Amino acid sequence: MTWLSLFVALLIEQYKPLSYERVVAGPLARYATWFEQRLNAGEARHGVVAWSLAVGLPVAAVWFLYLLLVWINPLLGWVLNVVVLYITMGFRQFSHHFEATAHALREGDTETARRELGNWLSRNTDRMRTEEIARLAIEQGLLAAHRHVFAPLALFALLPGPTGPLIYRLTERLSWSWARRENIEFGAFGRFARNMYEWLDFIPVRMTAATFAIVGDFEDAVHCWRTQAAKWPEQAAGILLASGAGALGVKLGAPLFELGEVADRPELGMGDEADVDLMQSAIGLVWRTLIFCLLLLGLLTLAGYVGS
Repeated sequence: MTWLSLFVALLIEQYKPLSYERVVAGPLARYATWFEQRLNAGEARHGVVAWSLAVGLPVAAVWFLYLLLVWINPLLGWVLNVVVLYITMGFRQFSHHFEATAHALREGDTETARRELGNWLSRNTDRMRTEEIARLAIEQGLLAAHRHVFAPLALFALLPGPTGPLIYRLTERLSWSWARRENIEFGAFGRFARNMYEWLDFIPVRMTAATFAIVGDFEDAVHCWRTQAAKWPEQAAGILLASGAGALGVKLGAPLFELGEVADRPELGMGDEADVDLMQSAIGLVWRTLIFCLLLLGLLTLAGYVGS
């Protein structure tokens, strides 16, 4: 049932994608703001209470609903799994940005590529060169594939019913809303949400990075993971980008010229400079990773049925 739920949810999402900003990101941002306005007094313990309520209440409600539906008819529980997966994961929640940037580069329209990438990343890209655009797009594509597809998939396989992807998406959005601002007024309220997101993502990040290595250049991926990941400011992102860059044979990271200053970033990966062809290779890597995960989960499901 787990494998079939994933397959059907991904299939529906390919043919009828959700508007991520309108259906997921926007409502969850307002949801996070509602709790913040009522519970944020600038102390860490208030963030613990807010996260516990904001995540615990909907997850408990969905888990209770799932048990009720399974008791009535297991098929209804399966339908709920598909609905939750459809809302919380999917390629089309981010792929249009990547595809628009790649198409513009392929057409030689650097200005449009800069604009598409800038809208995607919410950052200034006016002076970026073609190689820098491709490099940033590959980086963001690998990170987005993990956050929108592979992490929810992993937690759906590891946790009961539809709770895994729901906990992940709620925690990821709360961390983004509460912990991305480092200012005195905001205080320590978002610290617990950030820590919970890092803890929840610990195993999925390494599963994704390992699968990048398996379906790509294994030796280079493992080498880059071991020698370069720790240099990246964010540990989880460093693991994903180093493994992905090694698997693709592309150079990622490296300094960028932004807003009149050079943004110092460590180099990741090895091989060729990023370009539009390697952007296409990154898409192939992501799809091979998904197919591998589905095949592995299918074999484990089949083995479970045979063993029982």
